[in-house]
Amino acid sequence: MPHKYNAARRHHIARPKQHVTNWSAYNEALRQRGSLTMWFTDDAIAAWKATPRTTPGGQPHYSDLAITTALTLRAVFHLALR
Repeated sequence: MPHKYNAARRHHIARPKQHVTNWSAYNEALRQRGSLTMWFTDDAIAAWKATPRTTPGGQPHYSDLAITTALTLRAVFHLALR
């Protein structure tokens, strides 16, 4: 009987191949790995904020353009809405 049952089929985390010596640069690289830079036109920035409502109810924060843009980015890049 082996020492650990199903030891060959268990998931093992491999040891790192290189030893990290500069942790600040490593942490910054991890932050930048998911970075996404986008440029918007001045017209899009002007249309980002929603127009005030004329009917009773809460005021919307974002326009339809902003919501559509966020949902498109979510679908294309598989990002969470944060």
